[in-house]
Amino acid sequence: MNGVDAVGVLYGFEAINVHNGWAISVVGITIVFTGLVALSVLISQLHKLVALYDNPGRIKKLFALKSESAVKASTPKKYMVLTERQKQICRQYNLLAQTMDDVISLPKLLRMAELSGLQDPHANINLLIKSGILCADEQGYFTWDEDIFIRTTS
Repeated sequence: MNGVDAVGVLYGFEAINVHNGWAISVVGITIVFTGLVALSVLISQLHKLVALYDNPGRIKKLFALKSESAVKASTPKKYMVLTERQKQICRQYNLLAQTMDDVISLPKLLRMAELSGLQDPHANINLLIKSGILCADEQGYFTWDEDIFIRTTS
């Protein structure tokens, strides 16, 4: 056998097992599959890059919209001017809101207002929402904005 010891030579599955052939083949398959997936994603989104290249004004509009939203966010909020009676109503509802959790359920707040004997609870809660003291969140609950409350009632 040309100088090779016949006892030390391995063939077939034995050679693959001894020299980590299975792990090497799995890594190779993973690399090839990942490359093909990345290539297919790139090709599927290529039409968007071509559209931007054809119409560069869209890029300018995109950045202009972002800068306008930044300007709107930096403008100071306008606070609603309330009468003394409305300020007193806000203070009463503040006491009710302090007994609740961080999130406020409107039906629960209405029920508490009716039990407390406050007049026109629906109209008063509408006033709180319009003035920005009660702020809606995405789950259908409301939060009490203490900053707006202090600015509108002081």
